[in-house]
Formats: sequence, structure tokens, C-alpha cells
Amino acid sequence: MSTVQSLEENATQALNVIEDLDMGLAPVVQGWLTPVYTSKYGSFFQQTLFDIPLANLILAILVFLFILLLRKFFTLIAIVFLQNLAKYTKSYYDDKVISALKAPLRFAFIIVGIHLFFILIFKETDIVKNILNTLVVYTVFWAILSIVEALRGVVYGITDKFNHDLSKEMGNFILAILKILIMGVGLGAMLQVWGINVTALVASLGIGGLAFALAAKDTAANLFGSFSLLADKSIRIGEWIKVKGVEGTVETIGMRTTKIRSFQKSLITVPNHIVANNPIENFSRRGIRRIKMHIGLTYNTNSEQILHIIDAIKLMLQEHEGISQKDSLMVNFDSFGDSALNIFIYTFTNTANWATYLDIREDIHLKIMKIVEENGSSFAFPSQSIYVEQMPSEKIEHSE
Repeated sequence: MSTVQSLEENATQALNVIEDLDMGLAPVVQGWLTPVYTSKYGSFFQQTLFDIPLANLILAILVFLFILLLRKFFTLIAIVFLQNLAKYTKSYYDDKVISALKAPLRFAFIIVGIHLFFILIFKETDIVKNILNTLVVYTVFWAILSIVEALRGVVYGITDKFNHDLSKEMGNFILAILKILIMGVGLGAMLQVWGINVTALVASLGIGGLAFALAAKDTAANLFGSFSLLADKSIRIGEWIKVKGVEGTVETIGMRTTKIRSFQKSLITVPNHIVANNPIENFSRRGIRRIKMHIGLTYNTNSEQILHIIDAIKLMLQEHEGISQKDSLMVNFDSFGDSALNIFIYTFTNTANWATYLDIREDIHLKIMKIVEENGSSFAFPSQSIYVEQMPSEKIEHSE
């Protein structure tokens, strides 16, 4: 009930603002028309167009255009004044707030121009006043939302104290909820301007609460999914993940969806309840990457050469700065293949970075090639050897 009462008070204050929005200019401007009506051309300017005196209509248009053209100048004066005040503070966030107020302030001058226009043509009816009141409320809450966005860094600083790893995700979530609340209050204030009883409206929502809950069950599931993602710390912005067949880098974790940028640069939007309720493969958190390969040597390689090659490869991997020495490292003569003697190599790099991993693997491949060459062997390729015990002609001659 207190929230509704505050909305009513805001609406009343907005009405008072619009009543005084011309800052006393309307009577002054209207006074300028007295010499026009009493001049020798007064009969012409006293003619009406749509029941509006011609002189008033012309002056109203000129005043509106004057304010429209000079609104940037007026805004600049107000901004410079606020910036001079901000010089006495050490925080730079007040500068960001002032910068964020530029657009709402410019729009406020347009409202002043519209207000003066309707006053001068004697057409400021109750409907026009309600429209202007609505625009004032809209501008006020637009300014509030702009200030909240300008203070995003402050929110990140607060969430960083609670959890450094998820400061951005938690900050974005808090900002999203705060903006929704501000927009809800703003909508209620605008409805109040038009005489819509917000209390009755809120009460009526209770009647359709069940239907609303059923219709919004997916939204609620996504909302709780975002809670679980933040609580479990399953993913963070910038991490490379794979979930439900979707693979890429996490860009945002919102209240309803998680946006993933694929490696083809397309943006994939996944509902949070799907992310929260399915296995997540987080590649960014493994810290290492696996190298697994088989190399095949030709069959003319003898056992002594194979042992030297295995020992040299193992020593090379143990001394390589890109290979993790804390994890498994295996080099073994694995099998007799159809066309090669197979050596199995299994190890891990000490980085999960894709580009660095490729560089390390390339270097290892080249060094293995050099080791094989230095030991007098070569790599096998698929081939077949055919052994003929006796030529057909010899067999025929023998039978005769």
C-alpha cells in the first residue's frame, strides 16, 4: 500500500511540475502580442485558424522552433553548471552521471516547448496536460535509469567484495532487477497520471495470479536457472563452454537467457533453465590440453632404433617447456600395424589456450620428425607387399 501511495504522490508532484513548467514565460510571451493586435494589421492577425488566433498560432510555432533549435545550447549550459559543481568531488562517477543526464535533459526542453505551444494557442486541455504529465514522468524515470547505468562500476565494485570471480555476472543481475523495478514504478506513476487506480490494478492481479503463474512458468524456470548458475559458479563471462550441443564463448548471463558466441561468430541464445539442467563442459577451466597421437615407422626399423626413438621422444617431452610435467606422459611401442610399427604418445600441454596449444603441438611434431630422421628411420604410409613364391610359367613347365 505504501508503494501505491508513493506513486500517487509522484503523480501529483508531476502535475505540479507541468503546471509551472513554463517558468512564467507564457504570460510574458502572450503580452508581446498586445501591440500586434492593436496595430494596423491587427485585423489580419485576429483571424482564426481552427479557432486559434493567427498571431497566437504563429508565435506558438516560433517559440517551439526556438526552443527546439536551442535545446542543445540550453542543455550545454545546464551540463557545464553541473560539471563545475562536480569539480569539487574526487569521484569520477559524478561526471558519468552528468554525462548520462544529457539525453533526458534535452528531451525535457522539448516538453517545455510543447507546453508553451499549447498554452499560447489556448488548447492545453486536460488530455494535453495528461500527455505532458506522462512525458514528465517518463523523462524522470529515464533519467533515473541513465543514472543507474552510469553507476554500473559502483555495483561491480560492491559485488567484487562478495565474490571476485562472479562480480560482473552478479552486478549485471542486480542491475537488471533494479531496472525492472524502476520501470515498474515508472509505469505505475504514468498510469496514476491518467487516473488509473494502481491499488485496484495490483489487487486485480491477484485474481489472475494463477493464470499468470502458469503462463510465466518458463520465465520463472529461467530466472531460477540464472540463480543456480550464479550460485554454482558453473560458468563465467568469457569462458569457453559446451552445453546441449552449443559450443562457444559466454558473452552474457542474463535473467532469462545466456548468450554464447560460437566460433563461427554467430550469437546463440540459450534459456537459463537449459544451461542449468544440462551437463556443462567448461573448456576454460581445465588448465591443460591433451596431446594424443600414434606415429607409424616403417617395418625396416629394427628394435634398437625403436628403443632409441622412444627414449629420445620421451626425453624431448620431459624437457619441453610447453609440456605439463605434473600430468601423464607416456611414450610406448604400441602395436604391429598392417603397414607400420606404431608408437603411442600421450601427454598434456601446460596451457588451455587454443593458439598456444597449436604452437606447442606443432613444435613437438617437428621435433619428433627430426628424432626419427636422426635415428635412421622413416614414417610409414599405407602399403601392401605381394610375395610370389613361383612364376606361373615355371609352374607350367614343371607340370609337363
